[in-house]
Amino acid sequence: MAEADALIAEIEELGEKLAEARASITRRFIGQEQVVDLVLSALLCGGHGLLIGLPGLGKTRLVDTLSTVMGLDGARVQFTPDLMPADILGSEVLETAADGSRAFRFIEGPIFCQLLLADEINRASPRTQSALLQAMQENSVTVAGQPHALGLPFHVFATQNPIEQEGTYPLPEAQLDRFLVQIDVPYPDRATERDILIATTGVAEDEAVGVFTAPQLLAAQSLLRRMPVGDGVVELILDLVRACRPDDPTASETVRGSVGWGPGPRAAQALMLTVRARALLDGRLAPSVEDVAAMAGPVLTHRMALTFAARARGENLTQVISQVVAQTTRIEAAA
Repeated sequence: MAEADALIAEIEELGEKLAEARASITRRFIGQEQVVDLVLSALLCGGHGLLIGLPGLGKTRLVDTLSTVMGLDGARVQFTPDLMPADILGSEVLETAADGSRAFRFIEGPIFCQLLLADEINRASPRTQSALLQAMQENSVTVAGQPHALGLPFHVFATQNPIEQEGTYPLPEAQLDRFLVQIDVPYPDRATERDILIATTGVAEDEAVGVFTAPQLLAAQSLLRRMPVGDGVVELILDLVRACRPDDPTASETVRGSVGWGPGPRAAQALMLTVRARALLDGRLAPSVEDVAAMAGPVLTHRMALTFAARARGENLTQVISQVVAQTTRIEAAA
C-alpha cells in the first residue's frame, strides 16, 4: 500500500511539472495543444517523433523550444540532397603527432547530442536517411567498424514536408517504424493565427524557460514505465494492432482490401507507452480505452501503407484506422 501511495505521489508531482513545461512551450509555440502533447509524449516514452507539415508552421521552432524547456543539449542538421552520412555521424581523420607518428582520431558529428533536429529529413537521399537507423534503435553508431555510444537521453525529431512536394524522397519503411509517433502539424485556426501574428511581430517575443533537466527527464521516462495498465487496455491494444494487418484473421474486409502492409510488434509497444503518456499529461493515474483510440492515429499511420488500388479510389489511412478503432472499441465494449 505504501508503495502504491508513493507511486501515486510521484505521478501527481510529475503531472504538475509537465503542466509547467507545456505552459512554457506554448508561450513560443502558440496554440496547437495536441501537437505539443504529442511531442511531450514522445519524450516521456523515450522515443522519436516525425513532424509532418507544410513550411512555415513552426515545426523547427517547436523542437528548438522543446530543447530549452526540457533541458536537453540540442543539435540541428539541415538535410539536403548532397548531405552525406559522415556529416551526421562524424568521421575519422588521420593526424600526425609531434614525433611524426600518425593515428586516426574520431571527430563526433552532430548526432552526439541529446535532442537532434533532422530538419526536412525527406530532402536527403535514402542512403543519408538510413544513417540514423542504428542511432534511433540502439543509441550508438558505427564508424569505420568501431562502435560509438550515444549519451542518454537521446531523441530524434525530424521535420518533413509533404511527400508530394518536389525534391523529396520517401523515408524507408524501417526508418519510419523507428519513429514512435507521427505528428501532423496543421494550419492554425483564425484565432490562433491572430495570436501568433501579434506575439511574433512586436519588439520582443516571449522566451521559453527550462523546466526539466536531462536527469529529470530520464527519471520521468522510468516512472512512466511503472504506471499500471489494465488488462482491458492491453487486450485492446493487441486487438487494434492485429486488426490493422491485412493477413490477420481478425482483419476486416476494409483492411484486407485497402492495406498493403500493416504495423508490427513495435507499434503495439509504442501504443502501450503513449497511452500512459497521454494519461499522465491529462492528470490521470492509468490509461483508458479513450487513450488507445486517441493515440492510434499518431502511432499507426506511418507504420501502414495503402495498396495502389486503395490510393486510386481516394482512400486514406486516417479513414481506415478510424474504422478499425471504431470496430475494435465496439467489440471491446460489448465484451
